[in-house]
Amino acid sequence: MELVYEQVTRLSQRIQIKAENGKEDTLHLAKKVNELQAQIRERTRKMMAVVAELSMRQAECMTLQQEMKEKELQLDLCQRSVEQGLPPSDNIENEWLRCLRDQHRRQADAEEKARLAEEDEWNQLPNGVYTTAELRPNAYIPTDDPLPVPKHYGALAPFKPTERGANIRHIRKPKNKPIEI
Repeated sequence: MELVYEQVTRLSQRIQIKAENGKEDTLHLAKKVNELQAQIRERTRKMMAVVAELSMRQAECMTLQQEMKEKELQLDLCQRSVEQGLPPSDNIENEWLRCLRDQHRRQADAEEKARLAEEDEWNQLPNGVYTTAELRPNAYIPTDDPLPVPKHYGALAPFKPTERGANIRHIRKPKNKPIEI
């Protein structure tokens, strides 16, 4: 029996050694398979990103080609219109009219600015001080005098009332009562 026991022990030890060697090989192979699967997943993810970017570029290319075709058609229509003596397109005509309107507006603004500068010269008092007050007459030409020489008003200058205030709208005008006799 001992002999059988030794034989079985020896055989089982050999099998155990082979199993342990197989475990190490299996572990090594499992690690390598896991690394390869991780690399495959990474490459797949990168490829999907590249494919998505490519599809975006293709869509952009298609829209740009469509826009180019539309612009070519618009150019042909504009050339035909110009050959017929018409404006190239309604948009261009509107833009031209807007440019002319802006040019006239700028010219009017420049004239207004020049007029205001001239008025500023008129608003300078004889002593060199600028004022924003309106100039009031300080002399009059008498109608009964044969020689039209201006006379100064003196202390009895005409009175110019101030403008109505904003709150005057709340005051009602008095109603005239009819007089009974």
